[in-house]
Amino acid sequence: QVQLVESGGGPVQAGGSLRLSCAASGRTSSVDAMGWFRQAPGKEREFVAAMSWSPRMTYYTDSVKGRFTISGENAKNTVYLQMNSLKPEDTAVYYCAADRDYGLGSVLRTASRYDYWGQGTQVTVSS
Repeated sequence: QVQLVESGGGPVQAGGSLRLSCAASGRTSSVDAMGWFRQAPGKEREFVAAMSWSPRMTYYTDSVKGRFTISGENAKNTVYLQMNSLKPEDTAVYYCAADRDYGLGSVLRTASRYDYWGQGTQVTVSS
């Protein structure tokens, strides 16, 4: 089992920045990729960014490219989401997820791919 705990969310004004962290514990050696998803009120959970550990590949949804950066520690126990130039439409609960099966590319954009999820952290961007 892998446990994930997100932190770093909160209120921010449009144009500001936040860095989300996701701390993994348990059988982290079994994790091959980690992702960030978000869910706004009344909307479905959507893919934001993902990173495979080996090879180190990153993926982003189009709406955050150039603004968000996913990164992680080599020990596979922490992943970050640096969010810059935040917009009100970025407001959502952000979830960290871990995938224990090897895969690259589009498969990492699918929520059902992931085996473990954190409890989420709220990000609220005001205009």
